[in-house]
Amino acid sequence: MKKTSFRHYNLADEVISQIDRALSNMFCPQKAERTYPAAQMDEDTLSDEERKHAAGLMRVNHAGEMAAQALYHGQSLIARDPTLKDKLYQASVEESDHLNWCRTRLDELNEKPSVFDPLWYTGSFVIGIAAGAVGDRWNLGFLAETEYQVVRHLEQHLQVLPEADRRSRAIVEQMRTDELGHAHLAEDLGAASLPKPVQTLMQLTSKVMTRLAEKI
Repeated sequence: MKKTSFRHYNLADEVISQIDRALSNMFCPQKAERTYPAAQMDEDTLSDEERKHAAGLMRVNHAGEMAAQALYHGQSLIARDPTLKDKLYQASVEESDHLNWCRTRLDELNEKPSVFDPLWYTGSFVIGIAAGAVGDRWNLGFLAETEYQVVRHLEQHLQVLPEADRRSRAIVEQMRTDELGHAHLAEDLGAASLPKPVQTLMQLTSKVMTRLAEKI
């Protein structure tokens, strides 16, 4: 993967950059930096029911990656430590790959992303700024807990995705590997352990997003 260092801008540049990122992520499919995990696989033969089911799950994953992009951008914007800013930016590049892979798979399944994507992005960006504002250790703690919840979510998808849908499964498996790596990175950088009520609130929020995104 090509390495891109986080650049430091003044406030006006940061605001413009964040608006551009948001619009690009929501409305303009981007090119992933890494190879599409299903690139070497033939298209799977799925029944209409299997295709719809797989599409619903990949729509959820796309919404989750939309939220992850915004979360990382908000966190990196407010992080105090330049090293942390750079690590968050590099992680956001991998999350961008996930976003584009999910969008590609949805296109292959003749389905669209969630109509609520702008809401997921905006809400997560605000949460990312709030997490960063309370300090870098808590910022990292929020990141680690988010990624562990995503890993559990992806493992559940691997259990219920149609066995015949090898392309979607390849994407989800690579995403799981990356997300687990992000969680470990946050812990290595000194993540604080979040209070149980905060973890529970994050889980409830994730369930709401999942139920909405799967259908719409």
